[in-house]
Amino acid sequence: MPPATKSKKPEQVFNCRSGSRLRLSARLLAWYDIHRRVLPWRAAKGKRADPYEVWLSEIMLQQTTVQAVGAYYRKFQDEVLAAWAGLGYYARARNLYAAAKLVAHQMGGKFPATAETLRALPGVGGYTAGAIAAIAYDEKQAAMDANAERVIARLYAVDTPMPRAKSELHALGSALVPDRAGDFVQALMDLGSAICTPKRPACPNCPWTDDCRARKLGIQEQLPVKAPKVARPLKRGAAFVARDRSGAVLLVKRPDKGLLASMLEPPLGAWSEKFPSPAQALKQAPFEAAWKKRPGIVRHGFTHFELEIEVYVAEVAKRPTYLCHPRPSTAKAARGEGDPGRQKRCGPESLGSLPSARETRASPGMTKWVKAGDLHSVALPTVMRKIVEHGLDGP
Repeated sequence: MPPATKSKKPEQVFNCRSGSRLRLSARLLAWYDIHRRVLPWRAAKGKRADPYEVWLSEIMLQQTTVQAVGAYYRKFQDEVLAAWAGLGYYARARNLYAAAKLVAHQMGGKFPATAETLRALPGVGGYTAGAIAAIAYDEKQAAMDANAERVIARLYAVDTPMPRAKSELHALGSALVPDRAGDFVQALMDLGSAICTPKRPACPNCPWTDDCRARKLGIQEQLPVKAPKVARPLKRGAAFVARDRSGAVLLVKRPDKGLLASMLEPPLGAWSEKFPSPAQALKQAPFEAAWKKRPGIVRHGFTHFELEIEVYVAEVAKRPTYLCHPRPSTAKAARGEGDPGRQKRCGPESLGSLPSARETRASPGMTKWVKAGDLHSVALPTVMRKIVEHGLDGP
């Protein structure tokens, strides 16, 4: 916790001389004109940004870094789920598609041009609406991402812990937005990414170094103040990686709602506090086979919990006609939870009439046998890819 300081309240900033605010904005824009990053979705200097490209990039950037998104943006394909496999937060892809349909069918094909109307689009919250409105239409909006919040928190030495400080930081940032709103928003993002970094900020290179209260107090690296971390619960379970003689891997489609909705995965058992015993795990297997537990475990962190998975592998001479799996409630199934001791449900899967391994849209209950070389092209989330790779790594 930094030393107690008296941060400026939003109303104090609003009452400051407008010349001071304009000076800060002009200084930042002058820095941006020289040091602006070249990004695949960013319009060239003096060019109007394409609202669709801004929208797409902002949705992809939600809780993901610019470095991670760049490559995915360049290879973006019509099959959104497959293109985003590995990027995380797959609900964004579904919201993007739903928003596109809304614009096409209910808005006459005209993309919303204000922050207020943009909020009507699925997956577009306050930050994203502000970013699109500012960057694409120069509406005076403050799009406060983590970089921008860090810059403003240090500029005014705001020591209110996050996330309580968000409204204060948004008000402070809004007071600085000039006529070149889009450039200002992007400049603030670039400043936080390149100069006002979380650790060891390059204060001498900052256009606001003489105005930064946190730097004058020597507490820049202590701001913004983060709330204490909450321990995330740990869940454990078993996964089943089956291969046929050609080396193809069995994948099944997750429920259409809940965690990783509509994505593919190897068959999973229930998740609970403890790993299932080998005997319990075999009861959770999708079919009877010579299942063997692979040494080691797969670890993966989700936003609200940690996951550890033991992987069982089997090679089959013939693809099974029937698959069995535990029958938890739909909500529990979406979370990977349920009682593994409950009655199993078995049903025929039309394995002989499956679409190609590269097809990513699957109807409920669909299964796929995917060749190892094609795993990169299907909608396989990072955690599931790690599980499959662990299962394939060995004799």
